[in-house]
Amino acid sequence: MQPRQGIIEIFSTFVQFDADRFNAWVTDAKLKRSIQKCLEQFPQQESENFWLLYWYKIWQMQSSPLAVEHISAYLQEECYWVARRIALNFPSQFSVADCFQIAICCIHKILKNFNPKHGGNLKNYAEYAFEGFIKDSLRLCREVHICTDWALLHKVTRKRLINSLQNAGFNSQIVNNYVLAWECFKELYTTDNKTIRQMGQPNTAIWQEITYLYNQQRSNQLSSPPAAISPETLAKWLSYCAKAVRDFLYPKFVSVDATSNEQETGNLLDTLPIDLQSCLLTEIIAQEETASRQKQQTELNQVLTDVLAALDIQSQKLLQLYYKQHLTQQQIAEQLDIKQYQVSRRLTSIKRSLLTTLTQWSVNSLHISAAPVVVDAMNKSLEEWLNNYYSHVNPHT
Repeated sequence: MQPRQGIIEIFSTFVQFDADRFNAWVTDAKLKRSIQKCLEQFPQQESENFWLLYWYKIWQMQSSPLAVEHISAYLQEECYWVARRIALNFPSQFSVADCFQIAICCIHKILKNFNPKHGGNLKNYAEYAFEGFIKDSLRLCREVHICTDWALLHKVTRKRLINSLQNAGFNSQIVNNYVLAWECFKELYTTDNKTIRQMGQPNTAIWQEITYLYNQQRSNQLSSPPAAISPETLAKWLSYCAKAVRDFLYPKFVSVDATSNEQETGNLLDTLPIDLQSCLLTEIIAQEETASRQKQQTELNQVLTDVLAALDIQSQKLLQLYYKQHLTQQQIAEQLDIKQYQVSRRLTSIKRSLLTTLTQWSVNSLHISAAPVVVDAMNKSLEEWLNNYYSHVNPHT
């Protein structure tokens, strides 16, 4: 990725993808004019942190969409690297571009939770937050895809169903009809299958019972009740509900860099010209940024390794059995001749200590605010670090 140069580029350009790879920086003309005007008014201010805080305060005071767009441009690199790391390390249906769009859509959540008064760095904070947003979407997507329509309708909440139907474009009258049909379905249909995800559709008798209940309640529950419906119609309605929920929870992403009007080349955005001199300079900067990231990772590994080395022998053995040999807590308890609840408490205590160390190091070294969403992301990253660490460590060391 070619690093951006200068305040104007940093606050007015966006990532352009090509075949799921970074292709170029594209300029938003409106944002470029906006930041140029600001620099004309305050030519002495050349610090990106100054302009970040400037736009952040405008967003706080006015909920300005323009400020959000400038900050979104500012965070493009962090979002891209997080999206790339997760897409490559966690194989799924999501591409790098998909992960990027999932994360960058959450800018409002990041601005809402970030507080510069705590001394945090927005880029570092956003990096952890982006990771959490993408992983949550991956888990949700997996849940949506492995559930049958009927299982999905059993799991979905009323509020989410309504949001899904509204998102699909149904008017309020149809939404009310479908929600009542869903409520009757939930009330009368259960399954003996232990795995609710594989729940099949109701049999003919149950469909008739559900339809009968709906036709009974429609006059009292609906302001504009339709005519009595058949079991086939009700089943079709519920299928529409399931599709709406899937589309709402796992939308299809369309890149803004896609060609328009079925053109074979070109798109709606103009790319920045790149000359040889800027390429040489940006290559050096990229090397420096890579070296800095590697140094931070090395320091973090050493900090966590030192904490593990300071543990007592039984705790170290417990972690070996849990993360390297993948034994259950009951199996570990039998090997160590202790109770299962003692294993659980000890694991929780060790991970809490490691999380405290990781959080403190991040605050001191990366200047990250220890907000709940950040700590939660750190906790998930810590679990991955432990699994990776013990998959490579020699059990005899």
